[in-house]
Amino acid sequence: MAGNSFGQIFRLTTWGESHGPAVGCTVDGCPSGLPLEPEAIQRELDRRRVGQSKVSSQRQEPDQVQILSGVFEGRTTGSPITMLVFNTDAKSGHYENIKDLYRPGHADYSWDAKYGFRDWRGGGRSSARETIGRVAGGAIARLLLAREGISIIAYTLQMGDLCAEVFDEDEIERNIMRCPDARVAALMVERVDQARRSLDSLGGIVEVRARGVPPGLGEPVFDKLQAEIGKAMFSIPAIKGVEIGEGFGVAGLRGSEHNDPFVRREDGRIGTVSNRHGGILGGISTGEEIVIRLAAKPPASIAQAQQTVDREGNAATIEVRGRHDPTVLPRLVPVAEAMLALVLADHLLRQRTARA
Repeated sequence: MAGNSFGQIFRLTTWGESHGPAVGCTVDGCPSGLPLEPEAIQRELDRRRVGQSKVSSQRQEPDQVQILSGVFEGRTTGSPITMLVFNTDAKSGHYENIKDLYRPGHADYSWDAKYGFRDWRGGGRSSARETIGRVAGGAIARLLLAREGISIIAYTLQMGDLCAEVFDEDEIERNIMRCPDARVAALMVERVDQARRSLDSLGGIVEVRARGVPPGLGEPVFDKLQAEIGKAMFSIPAIKGVEIGEGFGVAGLRGSEHNDPFVRREDGRIGTVSNRHGGILGGISTGEEIVIRLAAKPPASIAQAQQTVDREGNAATIEVRGRHDPTVLPRLVPVAEAMLALVLADHLLRQRTARA
């Protein structure tokens, strides 16, 4: 199976299935000497973990990471870093009665169409549990970026017609929706409760920002920074749309309205007065904040009766039971941060080869 690795120099490969013995990843290309303790990775995995609150799946997984290679005496050695997380609370029996039915909104049919055989236990490789490897690898990327003064933050911006009106960065990790507006966060929680009681689910928008990114990252043609970011974000389960800067809003603007005037700042650096370009021009970072928005669909696993077919094409009705997220938004936040960190770490290392 192809498509399990991401990045050129800082390269992540993930492995494992939702209901298999374990999931994990291997990070290759991380420079040696980077201080790395398991706690740094565990902290990010805990933010992604299931069972955190009433707005996430009630599957109970500790997601304790084990570093198997590539670290010695608290520092990276330059060799591949392999990390493992055991699955301890998989209940495959929840899927036994629907294993031959195609769940609406899931990858069941498309996986069968490609391979002719699939792991039906919780979605197998196409399950969002695969993102454990992304978050673990992204945690290492974040440490590498932090040495260069680069930080990344994401948050739930919108759910349906509920949109954050206040940006209080300290509020993000204080509420279970990871929304920077406490008042709107409370309304979102109520909306999720309503959806859960009606056996339904909700989508929304997560915004991701990278600060301190130096100008010059990215390649000018096929590996434009926004193209790499788009690939990274679209590879996350449930993502159906990605915007950078003004995104689709640029379609209604004139050039005179959209262009960001350049200025010399007090510290002597070149910058822009506004940031409608979202920190990237010509596929290369400008030094302004990189701003990305991700549209996440409602989780497909709902307990309402839905029309479908079986593997032979016979009409059937399906009701998906088990433990599922009523919304992916709070747990999407650390995954989105990890994927942006992986892109930036890779391009940071690639940039070191761009000049003599």
